[in-house]
Amino acid sequence: MIIVCYDGSEDAQAAADQAIRLFHEATATVLTVWGPDVEMLASSELGLGSGFGVGYDRINDTAHLDALLLEHAQRTAEEGARRLRAAGMTADSLVEKRDGSIARTVLAVAGRVNAQAVVVGTRGRGGAKSALLGSVSHDLVQHADRAVVVVPSAALARHREGSLPHADSVRVV
Repeated sequence: MIIVCYDGSEDAQAAADQAIRLFHEATATVLTVWGPDVEMLASSELGLGSGFGVGYDRINDTAHLDALLLEHAQRTAEEGARRLRAAGMTADSLVEKRDGSIARTVLAVAGRVNAQAVVVGTRGRGGAKSALLGSVSHDLVQHADRAVVVVPSAALARHREGSLPHADSVRVV
């Protein structure tokens, strides 16, 4: 059993695709963690407009907001599970309300289902952005009691590849 963290982003799609390559024979639970936060509120996919300005006034109670966020999380988790099933894996979807940090919630679920590994994408934020916004993948690696596979998106991998020195440009002295 593996956990595939999935929020629908390009990074999560890359993680799901890598899970298919590495763990094709495993059973997977595609996990989407939900809870009101700045990134979710600003998401136009939720039908909330462009965030805190336009459209935000349509949400006038937290129960309505929670219902929208939960519905979006359920669709997202199922989308990820369908992606794995289309590749021949056995996968189900799971939505979990955030309890503290996202990483803490993921690790609690991984413990509860006795997952052998957690697969997660990375946005590749720099040090300052990670410090301000947090890094789920970093927190998972730092606090996990099981294997964590961190997968960069294709765009991030290309960017990082271009920033590495090539073998013919490295001089050993």
